[in-house]
Amino acid sequence: MLNQTNARSVVATVVNPVARGLIKIGLSPDAVTLIGTIGVSVAALVFFPEGRFAVGVLVIVLFVFSDLLDGTMARMLGRKGPWGAFLDSTLDRIADGFIFGALLVWASRTQSDLTVAAALICLVGGMVISYAKARAEGLGIDCNVGIAERTERLIIILLAAFVYGVGVPYVLPAAMWLLAVLTVITVMQRILHVRKMSHLATPRED
Repeated sequence: MLNQTNARSVVATVVNPVARGLIKIGLSPDAVTLIGTIGVSVAALVFFPEGRFAVGVLVIVLFVFSDLLDGTMARMLGRKGPWGAFLDSTLDRIADGFIFGALLVWASRTQSDLTVAAALICLVGGMVISYAKARAEGLGIDCNVGIAERTERLIIILLAAFVYGVGVPYVLPAAMWLLAVLTVITVMQRILHVRKMSHLATPRED
């Protein structure tokens, strides 16, 4: 298995030349972030409600590549800072919302009420997971905990959607329920973590 150093080296070999090329044609890291978000959102909205998952996932994965590019471009230009991190995180929430919202539309058209419920839990729970972390950090509490953070959730749902799209039945509804359970667990983990840390930070009265 590749270690982290080797993995970063392999990724950099592909990403760095592309990032340099985009800089040369005048694109900024912020523009790449925005293009990636629009691409993911439009692909999800166009392909997923119609059940065209294989092509939809491939297009989404292509635009998700921008998450690697914008950070690399910012480092090359010396623009790493809070604005880029804020914009990236905010637009990630929009892209996630379109992915799970489009899956909810598909489920409401073709699946049982239970699958619709699972899709809704994934959509709402994903937003709560992100908000819980942001709110905790606003209170000065680190909240990088939970069994299913954003990367894990996207890998599960996109892989299941692709497999379903190439003709393997039941995979996507099952993955939605698995992800719904993991999402609820993650929300609870973050709530309990912040509760614990806030109590530790509160001085006790003698």
